[in-house]
Amino acid sequence: MSETEIPEPDLFRLGWEEWVALPGLGLPAMKAKVDTGAKTSALHAFDIEPFGPASRPKVRFAIHPIPGREDLSIPCSAEIVDRREVISSNGESEWRYVIAAEIQIGPRTWPIELTLTNRGGMAYRMLLGRQALGEDVVVSPGDSFCQPKLSYDVYHTSEVRQVAPLRVLRIAVLSREGKNYSTTRLVDEGEKRGHVVEVIDTTRCYMALSALSPEVYYDGTRLPRYDAIIPRVGASVTSYGTAVIRQFETIGTYCVNGSEGITASRDKLHAHQILARHKIGMPMTAFAASPKDTNNLISLVGGAPLIVKLLESTQGKGVVLAETKKAAESVITAFRGLKASFLVQQFVKEAAGEDIRCLVVGNKVVAAMKRTGAEGDFRSNLHMGGSATAVRITKAERETAVKAARAFRLNLAGVDLLRSETGPKVLEVNSSPGLEGIEKASGKNIVGLLYDEIEKRARPLPIPKGRRRS
Repeated sequence: MSETEIPEPDLFRLGWEEWVALPGLGLPAMKAKVDTGAKTSALHAFDIEPFGPASRPKVRFAIHPIPGREDLSIPCSAEIVDRREVISSNGESEWRYVIAAEIQIGPRTWPIELTLTNRGGMAYRMLLGRQALGEDVVVSPGDSFCQPKLSYDVYHTSEVRQVAPLRVLRIAVLSREGKNYSTTRLVDEGEKRGHVVEVIDTTRCYMALSALSPEVYYDGTRLPRYDAIIPRVGASVTSYGTAVIRQFETIGTYCVNGSEGITASRDKLHAHQILARHKIGMPMTAFAASPKDTNNLISLVGGAPLIVKLLESTQGKGVVLAETKKAAESVITAFRGLKASFLVQQFVKEAAGEDIRCLVVGNKVVAAMKRTGAEGDFRSNLHMGGSATAVRITKAERETAVKAARAFRLNLAGVDLLRSETGPKVLEVNSSPGLEGIEKASGKNIVGLLYDEIEKRARPLPIPKGRRRS
């Protein structure tokens, strides 16, 4: 090379179509059209919906990355960096949200801006405009795929789930108590992770039932699509609350706890029948509707002392210890006189007024505490003046708690156990457990562990092999 010759710069060559990846959006492989006639780059998405606070607005959207494959949908979210009017090649103008993303083509990765538009009929899910091309990029209009090719097969493997980003989620907490500890912790922890968390009063929801477009409305407005619902439905509104949850289930929203599990856990008779069906240890329990069966009820649970429980009792209310047979008969007669439904249960004396609350998230016991009743009270509920301390549980207790939560298909459950001479006995499975006592007793971020589970469930799933198409 002579002294007067100037070396050519290293050029990055692209064809008029290339394989690209947008890893930050969970899109590992797409075909893009490279169009130097277009100024801006575009992503052809659907269900485009802004959300979040005005100070940091976000946008949710979904993409069918493979043309013609509407059965494969990847949910995405990103911060909005701008909103611009874009004029298409046919002269039509459209206001679009603009997001920032990292694009990867072959060995190169660089930041670009993308506008979002719903143009599902396009042959390419992405258009790469000239603003996204650096000065050293050369486009050969007559060539295709100058850079290494990718494959749509990645969407059919678990890899797509493993590399998918933890996208920003829109989450609703169904609660009538927006200021209590559990609800505020759910909001604070979710927002700390960048999610948008809204508290919805269950009783102010109403539903439009339709085979084609079932919806949930709130104060006159249709609720948006949520990534997840965290039910905190109070016992007094169980029937209506579970109806609202069923509506979200019909829409296809992920609900941390399903309507069937909540309904079953609130009815103590139904709950004990489920425990018995799954062969889960519990105190001997009996139920009858006729007053003629009082003596048989008492004898079935081993006689006095025994426990009499209202079927829909909560927080230790409606639970009575009858220390003698005569006292048991009096309590049973009184409950029947009030036309109340109740069951009779064996009193586990060796528990000595203590029980174990195991907090199950997903398929794991994440914390446990020992609850001790106030002096002179056999009930250990914290709402009744009991105290709580952290406790190490046995393998059998851990397995029993998880098995009980699974029996009700609950992803968040407080399983109450008694330590008996014959092993752990399940007293109750709580589908809306309080979080304050167990977080303080265990010192663990229980709500954070719950969000770990929600984020895992909300990530895109691989397509089963049986549904693959060429």
